Formats: sequence, structure tokens, C-alpha cells
Amino acid sequence: MYDIIIVGAGTAGLTAAIYGVRAGKSVLVLEAKTYGGQIINTPKIENYPGIKEISGFEYAKNLYEQAKDLGAEIRFEQVTAIETAESRKLVKTTKDSYECRSVILATGAKNRPLSLPREQELIGAGVSYCATCDGMFFRGRDVAVVGGGNTALEDAAFLANYCSKVYIIHRRSEFRGEEKLVQSLKQKKNVEFVLDSKVTALNGTDSLESLIVQNVETKKEQTIPVSGVFVAIGQMPQNEKFAGMVDLDAHGYVEAGENCHTNVKGIFVAGDCRTKEVRQLATAAADGAVAALAACAYLNQQ
Repeated sequence: MYDIIIVGAGTAGLTAAIYGVRAGKSVLVLEAKTYGGQIINTPKIENYPGIKEISGFEYAKNLYEQAKDLGAEIRFEQVTAIETAESRKLVKTTKDSYECRSVILATGAKNRPLSLPREQELIGAGVSYCATCDGMFFRGRDVAVVGGGNTALEDAAFLANYCSKVYIIHRRSEFRGEEKLVQSLKQKKNVEFVLDSKVTALNGTDSLESLIVQNVETKKEQTIPVSGVFVAIGQMPQNEKFAGMVDLDAHGYVEAGENCHTNVKGIFVAGDCRTKEVRQLATAAADGAVAALAACAYLNQQ
């Protein structure tokens, strides 16, 4: 039986693992896909305290290796269910079942789609949610980025190095992302801002050929010919399987107090999957530390 099972190997989950093993607890991390979470798709991190600049992949690799070297056990298995009892929890995966005394949910979030007709069928044929993964396929072509946060701005900056033209489509007149990123993009001759606008349709037969974009103020529509569109309009939680176990808010995020303890004894939550105002790399790491220390305190009282 493990002291702590952590569901998710992103920044919050791996940070929790580091704190857990350093506190002398046996820790198992279960991850459905690959370690690192969303941060592995970020080409450059410049706002993490103490690190001037690092790629998202390198940061995730360092975090993973640190947790492993300290003694955390990490298995790549998808969690399908969690059964709770007063003294123990049973975490079921697609491969096995594991007993533990406490659980930390750190499932992160997934990309939010545009929710437009044909979006799903055009994934891989012009629609993408990862500029660093797919951007090179559009070298020398016209593309669009949809979104107004740091991810959208960073994606546009990355794509501008390879693509002939990059349109940034944002439904508001101001960006949520850092002003430094906005000003940097304004200096690039192949970047065009399409503000107060939203994408209403995706055109193309076998692959994306153009976007229908509507001005949210005037309702006027225009067609923008592009070979690719990179969607960066935020994220949504992946907590569906926990809906009957812990309290979720109206948007599907796990509710918890400052100590990251959910409404269920022995179950904690950390990172972007929980209800919170700010979702950043630094806050994910902070959540991981808080959740692990809270779990250790809970275990020590049992």
C-alpha cells in the first residue's frame, strides 16, 4: 500500500511527488500519457522565478528526473476510477489497481476547442492545438492563431519564424497576455492582428483552406485564406471521472480549500484541475507543494 498516489505527472503532480518522497512517504505517480503536461508544448519559459529561460520540454524533463531520482515511482497508466474508504483508497487503472492511504488529483487541463462544425475532422489537416508540435508543417504558408493569452501570443511568435503570414484572431480589443509579448509581435512584419473578432466557420474539403471571421461589434464577416489554424483559447478540466467522488464547481474544476483538501478525507487536489483564479506554472508548482504537505500532515494524524 502506498502512502500517496498522485494522478497526473504535470508540474503540480511531479512537485507533489518531490515533496512527498522528501517527507519520507511512499509515492506512486500515475500518468495516462507523458510527463510534463501542457508545459512541454511551450517553446520558452521566461516567467518562472529563479530560471531566466528554459524550454518547456527541458523543464518537464528536469522535474521528472528529480522526482524519479528522489524515489517516486512513476507509471504510465490511465486512471479509470477511484474507490474511497475511511482508511484506504483503491485507484484503478487500465492495467492494474493500487491501494493507498491518500490521493492527490493533479490531472491538469486539456485544450478548449472552438466547438465549430468540422473542427474534429480537420485535426491534423489544418486544425491544431500545439504550434510547437505542428508549426513546422506550415513553413512558408499562411496560418492563424486564435486566442488572447500568453499561449496564443507565444504560438504566434513561434509561427512567425516559419510561416509567410500569421493572423492573430482575438474576440476582444485587448490581450490577456503579457504586454511584452504583444509589443514584440507588433514589430514583426508578417504578423497581423484581427481584434474584436471570432472564427465562425472552418472551410476546406480534405484540409483547411480558409476561416470565416466575424467582427463581434459590427457583425461583419470576412474570409481569411489560411492553411492552418492554431487554437489557443484556454483550457478545460479533465475531472469527469471524479464527478461522483469529490465536489466540482459549475465549470468542472475540483473544489478545495487553501490546503488543497477536497470534501473527501484523504483526497487532495493540485494544479490547473482545481478551482482557482490564476493558472500559471508557478502556481501549479505551489499547489503541488501545498497538497503534498497537507497529505503528509493528514497521514501523520492517522
